[in-house]
Amino acid sequence: MTDICTEMQQVFDDADCLCSPADVNAALDRMAEEMNAALSRSNPLVFCVMNGGVFITGQLLPRLTFPLEQHYIHATRYRQATTGGLLDWKVKPDVSMKDRCVLILDDILDEGATLAAIADYCHAEGASQVLTAALVDKEHDRKAVPGMKCDYTGLYVEDRYLFGCGMDYKGYWRNAPGIYAVKGL
Repeated sequence: MTDICTEMQQVFDDADCLCSPADVNAALDRMAEEMNAALSRSNPLVFCVMNGGVFITGQLLPRLTFPLEQHYIHATRYRQATTGGLLDWKVKPDVSMKDRCVLILDDILDEGATLAAIADYCHAEGASQVLTAALVDKEHDRKAVPGMKCDYTGLYVEDRYLFGCGMDYKGYWRNAPGIYAVKGL
């Protein structure tokens, strides 16, 4: 176990900090302000996409000033690897979405295949409106749906392998306080 800790510490020490904790907090404040203005009377059902969405959900919920229901969904393509594979549904929601406004909170919009599949699932389950939010949007042209964007985005970053604020590197560093890029990736 010591070897992995040493390796992960080296990854952190060598990483480039792309967004400081202050940058992240300012982005979360702005996202919450936009959500408060748009969703205050919509009785939204808010889904945290596990595991990466834990950070954004935990940081945003106290900033939201309206009643909401919060649940989680767990779908992944990474399974602690550094590249995505097929979508793996671990936990689907056990709450009715029929005629509800649904807000999906996730850590990152990279290619967007996972987020698009979750949004499609919510539409198929009868949601009247499906909105998406990601703390980070990677700037590149490999989106699952050309031109794909979230309804609420905190930060736009360059196309590198990221960790921190919910995003992980091989299962580690979701707890890093800013957004970091792995050196060389």
